[in-house]
Amino acid sequence: MGLFNKIFNGSSEVKLEKVLPWIALNSVTQLAEIEEKSKYKTQIVFKHSTRCGISRMVMKQFVNAYNISETDADLYYLDLLNYRDVSNETGYKFQVMHESPQLLIIKNGFVVTHASHGSIKDLNLELYI
Repeated sequence: MGLFNKIFNGSSEVKLEKVLPWIALNSVTQLAEIEEKSKYKTQIVFKHSTRCGISRMVMKQFVNAYNISETDADLYYLDLLNYRDVSNETGYKFQVMHESPQLLIIKNGFVVTHASHGSIKDLNLELYI
């Protein structure tokens, strides 16, 4: 029965999930705010496709590795399927071709770096704080 429980997660062990200080990005008007705030504090945008298994896996890796303080950066979550207009405008405003999943780091009104898919986990966010 032990193998069955391991396979189907029948464990009674409680697993705690790490919760990040996400700010929902669901309005085009927020992009101007992000641009302005980036002059004083790093702004990070995670574009996520909720129907994509790769995006879900990358997000999980990102959440587990994230160690930036709320005082050092604001972290935005963009559900690009529900807010396609915001996703499109993000690309136009910050001059970055759309990919999913995608991470944008914005400082002084500009994207200083961005990554998509597996490259997200390779970004050292502390370099951009």
